[in-house]
Amino acid sequence: MLDKLHIVKQRFDEVSDLIIQPDIITDQKRYVKLNKEYKDLSAMVEKINQYEVLLNNIEEAKEIISDGSDPEMTEMAKMELDEANEGIPKLEEEIKFMLIPKDPEDAKNVIVEIRAGTGGDEASIFAGDLYRMYTKYCSDKGWQTEVEDISEGTSGGFKEIIFSVTGADVYGDMKFESGVHRVQRVPQTETQGRVHTSAATVMVLPEAEEFDVELKQSDIRVDYFCSSGPGGQSVNTTYSAVRLTHVPTGLVAQCQDQKSQHKNKDKAMKVLRSRLYEQELEKKLAADSLKRNSLVASGDRSAKIRTYNYPQGRVTEHRIGLTIYDLQNVINGDIHKIIDELKLAENTEKLKELGEVL
Repeated sequence: MLDKLHIVKQRFDEVSDLIIQPDIITDQKRYVKLNKEYKDLSAMVEKINQYEVLLNNIEEAKEIISDGSDPEMTEMAKMELDEANEGIPKLEEEIKFMLIPKDPEDAKNVIVEIRAGTGGDEASIFAGDLYRMYTKYCSDKGWQTEVEDISEGTSGGFKEIIFSVTGADVYGDMKFESGVHRVQRVPQTETQGRVHTSAATVMVLPEAEEFDVELKQSDIRVDYFCSSGPGGQSVNTTYSAVRLTHVPTGLVAQCQDQKSQHKNKDKAMKVLRSRLYEQELEKKLAADSLKRNSLVASGDRSAKIRTYNYPQGRVTEHRIGLTIYDLQNVINGDIHKIIDELKLAENTEKLKELGEVL
């Protein structure tokens, strides 16, 4: 492990030199990337320094104890040795977690797609509940959200809503939300008071930059049509809505949220690019999950991941067997504990792999 830590410190010194070079500072993209690496490495180097101090303390204490000429110094050395030996395992665990390779996708912004599934109007209402849950969670994290496209339900909520989230390390947290979410409750439309089960599907796509995906204009078919739903007099008279079809894959993205055709096209392009990027990422995730039998981020977007049970006030996270009896706060955006537990489970899996290397 010490060899690995030595490499980390070497890289920290390299990055420290690079971020003050004029040619790096003028290259904003590279500067931002290196600056983030510098911050990550700084925290790790601080722990490594603490670890090395404890190792030195152990060596010095052992020398004093083996000499044994000064009883008072020997007693103090024994106390210092016990203290250092107690601190070493905790620091080693912290450093091992820090050594887990960061997923480069984790720093990306995301596109979130929520679609009503089985359950009719109640599924649309539940999709609306999930949208509010996520916007409140994002607000707590200091992230910005913006609606990209929307299709409203007939009795409230949404048949489908697509929104973007921008901020620091958004995908690193939000990626765990992809999958089928179930709700068990008495619907507003139910007259007999029976509990129904409805579902909504959540897709979290890392927002792709232009350089992430090679998107040829010749591969894209563009269709313009009249937008539907709320929007005033221009709704059925202006061809402002845009539908983009990526001919080679058949992937489709559309937007009718804006009155401007140009803005709708830009938004649809952003969604299409992210869907193409996510398609490749999903293949990689599926391959990785086969390799390491991961339960947390398996790449299976049809998997049932969470149940929100209203009669019992219970939320069950099926991937890690976590049950929380605090449904009201969860549905109001307090999903921090669930995401933290999922991240811990994923990191524990990665740590097992890392243990074989260290």
